Amino acid sequence: MARRALLGNPTRGTTNPNRLRRVDRWLTTSPEVGALLRRAADPLVVDLGYGASGITTVEMAHRLRAVHPRVRVLGLELDPLRVAAALPDAEPPWLDFRQGGFELAGTRPVLVRAFNVLRQYSEEAVPGAWKVIIDGLAPGGLLVEGTCDEIGRLCAWITLDADGPRSLTLSYRLSTLDRPSTVAERLPKALIHHNIPGEPVHDLLSTLDNCWAVSAPQQAFGVRFRWLHTVRLLVQRGWPVLDGPKRWRLGELTVPWHTVAAV
Repeated sequence: MARRALLGNPTRGTTNPNRLRRVDRWLTTSPEVGALLRRAADPLVVDLGYGASGITTVEMAHRLRAVHPRVRVLGLELDPLRVAAALPDAEPPWLDFRQGGFELAGTRPVLVRAFNVLRQYSEEAVPGAWKVIIDGLAPGGLLVEGTCDEIGRLCAWITLDADGPRSLTLSYRLSTLDRPSTVAERLPKALIHHNIPGEPVHDLLSTLDNCWAVSAPQQAFGVRFRWLHTVRLLVQRGWPVLDGPKRWRLGELTVPWHTVAAV
């Protein structure tokens, strides 16, 4: 059989332990992701573009398997040297590393996490990359594509399925939060250049900042209380924030994609 062509461009590969803990927590607690993994005959999860070290793939595997013991995790990198460096941490058959890109090395995972990968592409290249990845998913599969800062204090990700983008999630470490719009520099590539007046994502972040400022008196009860008040104000102003206070108190909020999609 001919070797499948690798699809994608090499990336910088910056990585740090616990950098992706916020999205991992979402993956392990999301009812939708949980149902997807439980019903899959082969609950394969791909970590696409894990970087110079396989540590975040190892962390995701351990976190997912603590909740879903049948899960298999495969880390994919274009650079064979990065694959070789990660292989000592492999624990076949449930954790492995392989050379691969958007073509997913010919696998059919039910879930793909692709973080800090498309950020290094042009915005015009994003829809095509999404399509290649989604076409490679098992039926009903999900792609979680996003960006975070170097130590995982600020994260933003888009959840996609066969019909395209479904939602945007913003996740903050509240103890270090200055104002909600600081996540703007970590928006996924599909949105980062649209944080300008007249664009929906700019409206979201501007409204969040205003709600955060109005909620300043709540800081006396703690930053978590202030954040909860901020999100409740955002809802009162007409934003259809998903989930509920249990997730909000973690420093997260999710909105439907159509409310932030570029115009």
